[in-house]
Amino acid sequence: MNKRGFWPLALVFGLYVLFLYGPVITIFVLSFQGPEGGLTFPMRGLSLHWYEELFKGLGVVDIGAAVQRSLALGAVVMALTVLISLMAGLAFRKGFKGSGVLFYSSVASLIMPSIIISLGIGLQFRLFDTLVKGLLEQWEWTDALEAYTTLMGLYTSGLGAHLTWTLPFGMLIMFAVFNRFNPAYEEAARDLGATPWQALRHVVLPLIGPSLVGVGMFGFTLSWDEIARSSQAIGDLNTLPLELQGLTTTVTTPSIYALGTLTTVTSLLVIFVALAGVALMRRRTRAA
Repeated sequence: MNKRGFWPLALVFGLYVLFLYGPVITIFVLSFQGPEGGLTFPMRGLSLHWYEELFKGLGVVDIGAAVQRSLALGAVVMALTVLISLMAGLAFRKGFKGSGVLFYSSVASLIMPSIIISLGIGLQFRLFDTLVKGLLEQWEWTDALEAYTTLMGLYTSGLGAHLTWTLPFGMLIMFAVFNRFNPAYEEAARDLGATPWQALRHVVLPLIGPSLVGVGMFGFTLSWDEIARSSQAIGDLNTLPLELQGLTTTVTTPSIYALGTLTTVTSLLVIFVALAGVALMRRRTRAA
C-alpha cells in the first residue's frame, strides 16, 4: 500500500481507537483528581484522595462485599462455561438426532433482548416460590414455611441468567475449535493403547487448552460486567455492576471514577492472565 492510501486508513483507525478507549482513559484520568475535584474537566489537583474515599465506603453501599460477590459468581460462571462448552463441543463432534434443534435453542438467547430474559427468569423463579409455598402449606410444614423466603439468589437465578449469556459464546468457540481439530491425533493415541479418557486427557485437552482458557476468559469477563440479565433475576444481593449503576444516581464525586478504574483494571488483569496462560500452554506443547 502506498503512502497516499495508508494515511487516511491510519487516521480512521486512530479515530476508532480514540472513540473506543477515550471514555475509559477519561475516567482513569479524572479518578486521580485532588480533594476539590469534580466529575468533569478541568482537573483540580492530582492525588489518590478519591481512591482513599472509595475504600472508606460510598454511603450505605458495601462495595467490598459487592466485589467479592461478583468475583465469586464470575469464577463459578467461568468454570461452568468451560465445562459445559467442552462437553457440548465433544458431543457435537458426531451428529445425533435433534442436534440442530438443540444448537439453535442453545444460542437463541444471543438474539433475545437481555432484559426480557432477565424478566423471564425472575418470573420463573417466582412461580417456583409459589409452588414451594403451596407444597409446604399442603404438607403443613409450618416452621419451614415461615423460614422460607425465595429460591432466587446469586447462585440460582443469578447464575442461570449469566449462563444464558456466557454459554452461547463458549459453545460457539468450542464448535469452531473441534471443527478444525484433526481426529488423527486421537486415533494415533488409541492405536498405541490409550483409553478414551487417556486420549482426551493427554492428547485432546493439551491441544485445545488455549481455546479453553479463552472460553474461561469470556465467561468471567462477561459475568463480571453483566447488568441487564442480572437486574430482575439476581435476588436480594446485588453484584458490583448493579451497585455501580445505582451509584451513578447518588454519588456525585470522582470516587465513582475510581471504582470504575479498579473494575476496568480487574478485567484487564483477567485478560493478561489468560493470555499468559495461553502462551505458557503453547510453549509447553512445542517443547513436548
